[in-house]
Amino acid sequence: MKITISILPVSLLLIACMQYNTATCQSRLEAIKERFAKAEEDNLDQHYIGVVTEQGKEEGLFPIKATGITTEPIKIAGERFLNSLTKEQLAKTQFEIQDKEWQKWANIDNGLYRRQGVSIKEMTKAQRKLAFQLMQKALSAKGLQLTKDIMKTDQTLRELNDGDPRYDEELYYFTVMGKPSMTDPWGWQIDGHHLAINYFILGDQVVMTPVFMGGEPIVTTTGKYAGNTLFQDEQNVGLKFMQSLSTDQQKRASLSEEKRRNDIQAEAFSDNKILEYQGLRAAEMTEDQKEQLLDLINQYISNMEEGHAKIKMDDVMAHLDNTWFAWVGKTDKDAVFYYRIHSPVVLIEFDHQGPVGIQGQGRDATRNHIHTMVRTPNGNDYGKDLLRQHLKESHNHD
Repeated sequence: MKITISILPVSLLLIACMQYNTATCQSRLEAIKERFAKAEEDNLDQHYIGVVTEQGKEEGLFPIKATGITTEPIKIAGERFLNSLTKEQLAKTQFEIQDKEWQKWANIDNGLYRRQGVSIKEMTKAQRKLAFQLMQKALSAKGLQLTKDIMKTDQTLRELNDGDPRYDEELYYFTVMGKPSMTDPWGWQIDGHHLAINYFILGDQVVMTPVFMGGEPIVTTTGKYAGNTLFQDEQNVGLKFMQSLSTDQQKRASLSEEKRRNDIQAEAFSDNKILEYQGLRAAEMTEDQKEQLLDLINQYISNMEEGHAKIKMDDVMAHLDNTWFAWVGKTDKDAVFYYRIHSPVVLIEFDHQGPVGIQGQGRDATRNHIHTMVRTPNGNDYGKDLLRQHLKESHNHD
């Protein structure tokens, strides 16, 4: 079989190179690595604005305020984790609060992207326990389980690809920005294949975005983690919501009935993405439909610790009428699709993607490879708008 390497998309090139390990393939993969590195460099070089529409940043959306939900358990867990690290581990794990390390994450595999921090694989048993305790205090039980299940899919990909070292359930890297505190800003990040969580804290306020979560396979049928299953609620509740809309509403929500391999817009290296509101506006929905939309949004927000998730959902509800729902794909029970929920304070994306890590599944989008993305538009990813206000008010720094 003849493969024209130079014209293949990245995902298809990876498949080809797993099947045909040629010098040409390896050369192309190196070129892809350089391309990703350049994309990250370009993203970091830009003055940060955030995800905005053509109208620019909407101001005044994220005031510094008391929430009444303590972050002390997260602070204590962060301190214990940092105190457990060796001097060498700490040097590559802890960064200044304003460091661009925040923006150094990617959903691609470890063969194509170099990560910072200390990995689970490098940690002692005691350190691993403390790292997971940090996540346990910051996430809900649902969110913690999902992160663990995503890691399991990399073990499955390793098994399905003859031990390919690009995939590893322990190659997930932790970094900490700032110093755990009840008054000063700080935060943590975990970054690995199909998983990136950025978690910013200021006082009792929390910003948990950008969050990328994905997986392949979505349903594991063999090996160590047979039975592991991801994103069924995000998929099924999303489809049910689209199906519940009237014919006219579906028409307005639909951007296209043709589902491509990948439709997601705001993944890694997209911190300054310009993205217009599209689809059906919630102001044009019935009250029951609005409740269903909120339930769909909560599928993602509920990965945060429960108290902070409620604060975020209150913020979402305050902007509900200006929340837009967009759809790509068909709507039958077995459809593959993409949907987007977009308001001034939240951006959520769900995308059925083409296969990459599993051979023999064709090229079209499949339910067995899913990417999801959650961002805070208008400049508050990584808590940057809160940090800007804090520095201006407390340190006279703009």
